[in-house]
Amino acid sequence: MDIEVLISTMNINSKKQYEKLIDKMNIKGSSIVINQCPNSEVLVHDISNGKNKLFSYREKGLSRSRNLALNKCSSSIALLADDDMSYVNNYEQIIKAAYTKYNDADIIAFFVSSDNPNNVKPKLKEGKVSALKTFKIQSVQLSFKVESIKKYNIIFDDRFGAGSSLYMGEENIFLSDCIRSGLKIYSYPIEIARLDNRESTWFKGYDEEYFIIKGACFYRISKFWWLLLCLQFIIRKRKEYKEKISSFRALRKMIEGKGVLK
Repeated sequence: MDIEVLISTMNINSKKQYEKLIDKMNIKGSSIVINQCPNSEVLVHDISNGKNKLFSYREKGLSRSRNLALNKCSSSIALLADDDMSYVNNYEQIIKAAYTKYNDADIIAFFVSSDNPNNVKPKLKEGKVSALKTFKIQSVQLSFKVESIKKYNIIFDDRFGAGSSLYMGEENIFLSDCIRSGLKIYSYPIEIARLDNRESTWFKGYDEEYFIIKGACFYRISKFWWLLLCLQFIIRKRKEYKEKISSFRALRKMIEGKGVLK
């Protein structure tokens, strides 16, 4: 059972910077680093450092980065990563133990802690994950059997995610596509990594744009259930946004988001 960590980063301009990143993230095994450097005049050459490989592109967007890494991945298990996290020493052993215990799993979400108290996600109960519970999963928690993902040609929708105009929701859409294809998702709430105390590069608060994008995300996930998904979100998150926008206007903006994808 071989594992590759698929890392998305930006503006790596030297081999020294690349090796520093691998060391900071505590990568113990293999990795594929997708380095997006849209403003660079000269791209960094592909660098191979043992089991770790760096590929540089001018393309922009987190989902495109994930797809490029997935395309180059040849391991049996892949692990999604951002450059602001560091792995525990035995992360590979934890992942292998999880897939041994749940050998029918196509995707397993692990626990990733955070130095930023505003970015702490609650641990999911161990076992199979329902469709609604997938909304509580961050991309950096995800691992998957590469064969399962490639069998159904599942990729990240590059209209969504950091670096695109629809700057969030890419992991929710990815997981919904996996569920639609019949893949099995499990939670194994053991810590494999920790996120740095870094502010979000995309979240600007619960403004009108946020609700438009959220509505577009729900519509992309399910054209049948999207309005119900919008309503439950409006009710569930009211305490967090009520000082910024009314529930009625927030819902109107989410409905407006449907038109973004038409």
